[in-house]
Amino acid sequence: MAAYRYPQPRASEITPRSYFLSRRAVMAGVVGTTLALAGSEQVAQAATGTAQNASGWPAPEKPTPQNDVTHYNNFYEFGTDKGDPAELSGAFKPLPWSVQIDGLVDNPRTWALEDLLKQFGQEERLYRMRCVEAWSMVIPWNGFSLAALLKAAAPKMGARYVAFTSVLRPSEMPGQRGGLFALKWPYVEGLRLDEAMHPLTLLATGVYGETLPTQNGAPIRLVVPWKYGFKGIKSITRITVTDRRPPTSWNLMAPEEYGFYANVNPAVDHPRWSQASEQIIGKGSLFRTARKPTQLFNGYAEQVADLYQGMDLRKDF
Repeated sequence: MAAYRYPQPRASEITPRSYFLSRRAVMAGVVGTTLALAGSEQVAQAATGTAQNASGWPAPEKPTPQNDVTHYNNFYEFGTDKGDPAELSGAFKPLPWSVQIDGLVDNPRTWALEDLLKQFGQEERLYRMRCVEAWSMVIPWNGFSLAALLKAAAPKMGARYVAFTSVLRPSEMPGQRGGLFALKWPYVEGLRLDEAMHPLTLLATGVYGETLPTQNGAPIRLVVPWKYGFKGIKSITRITVTDRRPPTSWNLMAPEEYGFYANVNPAVDHPRWSQASEQIIGKGSLFRTARKPTQLFNGYAEQVADLYQGMDLRKDF
C-alpha cells in the first residue's frame, strides 16, 4: 500500500479550529452527563476527556447543521421515512452494550462499551457522508479507528474480510417487525480486511461532540467515508473476521442495485438515478436545492484509490 497522506483542503475551506476547540471544551461534560443519565457511570468516566486530534481529519466543507444530521436519517430498523428514526427510536436502549469480536482471530473477546472507550479512546473526525440516494452531509464524528480494535484481536493468517452484525430487537425497533419492506434482519455488512484496516475507517461513538443518538446508530456504528452510507452499519453487536466475503443486507435484497463494495463513483449510476451529482443537505432554499458534483471515492481518492488498483470499478461496484 502506498504511504498514507492526510487530506489537504485549502485553508480557507476548513472549519475554523476555534470552532472545534470551543466545542471540545464542553464535550467532556456533555458526554459524561448524557451517558451517566443513560445509566452507565463507567461509560461516562471512560468517555470523559478522551477526544483527540483537534484537526478533526477535516473535510473541505463546513459541518451540516446538527439538527439535519440527527433528524434526516436512514435507519430502517425504525422505519423508512427520514424522520422515523428520530421519532420512533425512543424505546431503544443503547446501554448497557457489548460487542463480540470473533472468527479468525487469536484474541476473541466480548468487549463492554465502557472497556472499548477506555482502551481505544475517542478522537474527532470531520468526514463527508454520501448516501446512495444522491444526497450528502459533512459530519463531525467522535470515535476510534477500527484498525486499533482489529489489531487487538490479531487476525489469523488467511483472514480476508470483516463481517458486521447489527442488533436484533423487534420489540424496540418497529421496522424489524415485518411489513412491506424486504430487508432481512438483523442488518449485516462487510468490508475487505484491508478496507477495514485503513486509517480512515472509524467506529463512531458520538457526533457533534455528544453521545451518538439512537437515530444515528447508538451506541457504536461503522463509518467508511469513501463508500455510500448504507455501508455504515449501526448499533453493532458483533464483528467477525473471516476468509469468505460476507453477505450484506442491501446486496442480498437487490444485488443489481447495491454492490458489495459500494464505493462512491459518479461514473456508475444507480439503475434508477444518476450518481453524477448530489443534493447538499442543509443548504439551498424552499425553491432551489443546492447540489454539487459527486467526487470519486467521495473525495478520498488520494487516500484509498490504491486499495482498488487493477479492479474494474464498474463490475465491482
